[in-house]
Amino acid sequence: MGLLRELEQKNLDGVIRELTENPTCIDDTTEKGVPLALYAAELGDFPIVKYIVEYSRASMNTMDEDHRTILHYAAKSGNLEMNRYLVEKVGMDITAGDRWCVTPYQIAYERKDEKLLSYYKERIGASYEEMYHNPIRRGMFPDPSIVRVGVDYYMVNSSFIFFPCIPVSHSRDLIHWEIIGHAITDPQWAALDELEGGRGYWAPDISYDNGKFYVTATYRLNDTGTVYRKQIVVSSDRPEGPYSKPAVIDEDGIDPSIFHENGRHYMLLNRGARILELNDDCTKQISEAKLLYYGDQKRAPEGPHLLKKDGYYYLFLAEGGTGMGHRISVARSKTLMGNYEPCPYNPIMRQMDEGAAIQRCGHGKPVCTQNGEWYMVYLCGRMIGDGYSMLGRETALDPVSWTADGWPVVNGLKGPSVLQKRPDLPVWMPEEEPDIGWNPKWMTPRAPEPEGIRFLSSGIRIKGSRFPLRDVAAKNILLQRQTSFCFTAETELVIPGLTGGQEAGLVCYYDENTWVCLAVCRENSYYIQVKEHIGDKDVLHERQMLPCDCSGKKISLKVETEYLKRRFTYRLQGEEKHIAAEIANVYYLCDEGIHMGKRFTGAMTGIYAVAGGHKLYADFLNFIYQDIEA
Repeated sequence: MGLLRELEQKNLDGVIRELTENPTCIDDTTEKGVPLALYAAELGDFPIVKYIVEYSRASMNTMDEDHRTILHYAAKSGNLEMNRYLVEKVGMDITAGDRWCVTPYQIAYERKDEKLLSYYKERIGASYEEMYHNPIRRGMFPDPSIVRVGVDYYMVNSSFIFFPCIPVSHSRDLIHWEIIGHAITDPQWAALDELEGGRGYWAPDISYDNGKFYVTATYRLNDTGTVYRKQIVVSSDRPEGPYSKPAVIDEDGIDPSIFHENGRHYMLLNRGARILELNDDCTKQISEAKLLYYGDQKRAPEGPHLLKKDGYYYLFLAEGGTGMGHRISVARSKTLMGNYEPCPYNPIMRQMDEGAAIQRCGHGKPVCTQNGEWYMVYLCGRMIGDGYSMLGRETALDPVSWTADGWPVVNGLKGPSVLQKRPDLPVWMPEEEPDIGWNPKWMTPRAPEPEGIRFLSSGIRIKGSRFPLRDVAAKNILLQRQTSFCFTAETELVIPGLTGGQEAGLVCYYDENTWVCLAVCRENSYYIQVKEHIGDKDVLHERQMLPCDCSGKKISLKVETEYLKRRFTYRLQGEEKHIAAEIANVYYLCDEGIHMGKRFTGAMTGIYAVAGGHKLYADFLNFIYQDIEA
């Protein structure tokens, strides 16, 4: 490769000769697959890069296999003059993310390149420390809705069949959040038993009016009956709750929100945006639902939210379905009941780059800060492998600006940001959550049995479920969201006295249809086994026998995760660590993994016990989950 040789020798005359004799050679790559135009930037010779930009056939849209641009490679070189040229003359983006959401700004920061950092700060208007990364809520935090009360911000997200239902989160800077309560904490009110994975509580909305917080959501039933969807409303004087018993609104549809105006209350829900009036305490429907507007794209219009500003009612909709191609559109009217005029800039949020890390962007709601800045929270999904969103749908945040003709646009119509300037709000950090005992990160598929999970000073005691993990009736599975593509989770179990068919252990869980566990089991004797459940198929890895007298001993169970890979290990008290199994691809823990049921949630990990027809109590001394930076 003549051009590669001339690039590495930094011979401009040789580069010119090679490109003149064979113009297509700029399309070649290195042995590692890096396009030569990008490799030239990494080598740091500015005259060569300038010649390639201005005289070769190289496209400045060229990216490598990891979706890195020429500016990513220029940032690695540290050549300030080259970076200035690529940013100011070529228009490359300092905050563009690769497939792992790494930006040129981050590369300069990690290299501690003070000159380049100073230049990037000058261009962006903020130091790297004054930026934030999307998504702001990682792991299963889909369908966000937000409200501000004074200097406090409150957000709710879908919880589906997981209990407690509908997490309520709090922040003061829009970036750092903590779960402070749930909208439904009574198992009987939740009514989750027998609901299949992906059903339950969908797309909640939180609003505030006259000293009271209102949360509404769709209660999605199984497909076996004649009624699939109802709406519920709960209220409280305190954002963390407790909230009232759910009032049921028998109107079909999904994604309800409540709009308050002059003492009257209106519910919006799909398809498109339909509106109905509620009574004074929002517990009853008092008018028929009427269609306000069907949407701009007119495909799967849902998630309606109303905002009144400057004499207009602005109607925000999610469209295109919650997968690839999801988007946010807006329309407006001078009167509540319309007619609504579509925004000429629609969609005001959509990911147009199919190779970007952040996809599935839609279902948004705007909020105005106490300083007059506008932002939009919206759902997104980060993709790995062959288009798998392992972490489910997450929550992102981007600024909203208003055009001269009065329309809102998100992030300058550039799609979702990876790296963005922080809002003009004081930095706020939530209190650290306890490592042991109940904390708001815990959840269970459906409500646990009474006394099914007990947090003791010595750890966590789980009552074994009568039904196995693959059964909708399985109970007492204690889980946390997976919040990073790479993590470790570890627990120490006091091996209980098991009878035949019983087990206890560590599980990576999506729903009853897809999971993988590392279990201490017993038939005639004790053994360790990794089991995968994929739809209607079980994959049983090789059993590894444990000593007959192991009951009462401690055993450490651990999973190490790298994207779609899982490595399960165990260590019996007083012995060496052993590998139980290594799995190359747990695609089935992703939304897109299999086509069975409603796949809207995300991967989780936790602990469980199965008792079968006999009693079993499993004592876990700890559970330690730790994200690892990729």
